[in-house]
Amino acid sequence: MTEILDFKRSRSTCVEKVDENTMVSICRLQDTLTEAFVEIKVKLPDLEIIDAKGKFYRSCQKKCQQNENEALKKVLGVRIGPGMLKIIKGLMGEKTDCKELIFMVEECCHGVILAFTKKTLDRHCLEDLNAIDYYKDMVKKNIRMYNRCAAFAPGSILVEGITPPTQ
Repeated sequence: MTEILDFKRSRSTCVEKVDENTMVSICRLQDTLTEAFVEIKVKLPDLEIIDAKGKFYRSCQKKCQQNENEALKKVLGVRIGPGMLKIIKGLMGEKTDCKELIFMVEECCHGVILAFTKKTLDRHCLEDLNAIDYYKDMVKKNIRMYNRCAAFAPGSILVEGITPPTQ
C-alpha cells in the first residue's frame, strides 16, 4: 500500500481601518501542520507599525511556538514601504528562525499596501482591454504586487509576460 501525503493550506489576510489614524492587518494561516495568526497595527498616514502580536496554536516546528511575540516586537517602528521586507527579515531573524512568522508579518504589510491600491483597482473594468494593459503596467511599476492576490497570480492575464521578482 502506498502512503500519500495529504497537505492543505489556507491563508487569508484582512485589513481594516480602525479609525482615522490606525489600520489593523491580520494574517491567518492554517494548514495540515500549522495554525497561527499575526496581527499588526499601523499608524496612518506614515504607515508605521505601532503594535504586533501573534500566536502559533499548532506547529510541528518548536522554533515557531517559542518567543513569537518577542520576535514580533522587533518590527515596531518599521514603516511599510520600499525596503521593508529586508528590514523585517533582518530584525526578526535576530529573535526567531521561524520563517512562517516572518512570512505572515510580510503578508500583513502587503495587505496594507493592497488596501491602498484597492481604489485604483476599482477604477477600471477588467472586461475593457485597456484596463488589462493598465493593470499590467501597474504591476510592472510596483512589482511587489505580483502574486499578492488572485488577480496578480501567475497564470493571470494581468501579469502575463511579467517576470516574477526573486526572493
